[in-house]
Order: sequence, then C-alpha cells, then structure tokens
Amino acid sequence: MSSLQSLNILLEQAETERDAALAALQRAHDAAGVAQAQVEGLLNYRGDYQKRWSQQFGQSGAIEIVHCYRSFNERLDHAIEHQQRVAQQAQAQCERARDELQQRELRVASVKKLIERRVAEERRL
Repeated sequence: MSSLQSLNILLEQAETERDAALAALQRAHDAAGVAQAQVEGLLNYRGDYQKRWSQQFGQSGAIEIVHCYRSFNERLDHAIEHQQRVAQQAQAQCERARDELQQRELRVASVKKLIERRVAEERRL
C-alpha cells in the first residue's frame, strides 16, 4: 500500500471521527436547549403561581393555606435550582463537544494538507 493510500485511509477515519463529534455536538446542543427551556418553564410557573397566590390569598388566608403555599414554593425553588444545575451541566457538555469538534476538524485539515504535500511531491518526481 502506498503512503498516499494510507493517508487517504487516515483521512476517511479522521472525517468519520469529525462527523461523530459533530453529531455529539448537535445532541449536546439539543439537550442544553431542552434543559434551559425547562428552567424557563419552571420560572414562568413560579411567577404565575406567586401572582395567583397574591391575588387569591394576599389579603387574608388561613394559616394552613399559607403553610401549604410556602411549602410548595420551597419545593418549587428546589426544583428550579436543580434544573438550573442540569442546564449548566448540559451547557458545559456542549462546550466540551464543541472543543472536541474543533480538534477533529483540525485533524482532518492537517491530514488533507499532508495529502496535498505528498501529491505535490509525487508530481515533482
């Protein structure tokens, strides 16, 4: 097998790895978008819940109802905090996937450049 054939095989492998990295980036980007949308949905729900509470029970309400409101609001806050951490982790994974893709693209470009040099060298001979 000639060195050019070996380089072409190496290029195919590098392109396959790059394509896999691109697919991983897309999946990570989608997951980050879903996680952020869930955070926004929870934040909107909390705002609506607090607004309804203020309108319905803001002037007077039984102490049991106030305790239920506060308890639910605390659980909602915990859910929001958890989902924000999930969204941050998803965003970090997206950044790692982007870095990996850049490395794979650089590898493909390097192999292509090496092939170009070998072809030019063979033409000179």
